[in-house]
Amino acid sequence: MLRSCAVFLSILAASACVPRSMTVGDAVFAPRLEHGSAVTAAVMADGARLPILSFEPGNPRAVIIGLHGFNDYANAFADPGPGPWFAGRDIAFFAYDQRGFGRAPGRGHWAGDRQMARDLVEIVSLLRQRHPGAPVYLLGESMGGAVAMRAMALPEAPVVDGLILAAPAVWGWKTMNPFYATVLRIAAHTVPSVRLTGQGLDIWPSDNIEMLRALARDPQVIKETRIDAVYGLVGLMDGAYEASGNLGVPVLFLYGARDELVPSGPTAAALEAMRGSNAPVTALCYPEGWHMLLRDLQRQTVWDDIAAWIDGEDLPSGRRDLRPCGTLALD
Repeated sequence: MLRSCAVFLSILAASACVPRSMTVGDAVFAPRLEHGSAVTAAVMADGARLPILSFEPGNPRAVIIGLHGFNDYANAFADPGPGPWFAGRDIAFFAYDQRGFGRAPGRGHWAGDRQMARDLVEIVSLLRQRHPGAPVYLLGESMGGAVAMRAMALPEAPVVDGLILAAPAVWGWKTMNPFYATVLRIAAHTVPSVRLTGQGLDIWPSDNIEMLRALARDPQVIKETRIDAVYGLVGLMDGAYEASGNLGVPVLFLYGARDELVPSGPTAAALEAMRGSNAPVTALCYPEGWHMLLRDLQRQTVWDDIAAWIDGEDLPSGRRDLRPCGTLALD
């Protein structure tokens, strides 16, 4: 989507505006979960209600919190996503709609990377209280991976046992083509409410065509994106990139050789920074993997590797060689 910014050169003479972020209220409540037989939502300190999709076995041996990608929502982890599969293996899986996406408040508007990270901190705390003693892992897909990384840079970072980063979005200002960055900055400050559709771009996020068609039909998936939301996303990716060397917990890093959305260059640089930290990093490349690794046709292989990593076992795929992923280096 960012690669289409050049089309806005013809409208840079528009009247001056500023990127708009959604309004977030003051902290006046104690955060809480809404639940009956299953968790249905998390209510944040400002009263914002973030819907939760939960797959919860009776006595889970671990907890995964799923963070969806840009313009998506928690349903990304429902079938054909991994939520039910992990629950069938006694691993509780929770995914929530982040502010601005799906059924959460402020649909279509950017909440700010710090607010999104703070929401994650609160949700981790609430789910730890629900399942005391169970190890907790963050599974972030694309933008969700960036939110997880950004949260680890907060002074009040979430208490988790590991990060699972599936094609994390780390293509920020520092690694973006200067021309694209300049056009996006100007457009965000002149025509922030103009919406992008991505039509006409020959970019494929997955080889799972049936799943992509379902996304196109899903009314909760955002199809037209405000420029200032893209601008906010790049800022988040920048923060995630900066946090790469200070995550402080074990990391499982997943990337597909066919990824057409997050370039391998900044991905390799972020991975190198992670390896320079004190926390252990396991990095996997899937030669037939695309950007949406968790829902690609070979998704089962990815899920098996995640479960094995959580359990401290040898990874079934055995794909530790990152050479098929371009500039990514071998462990």
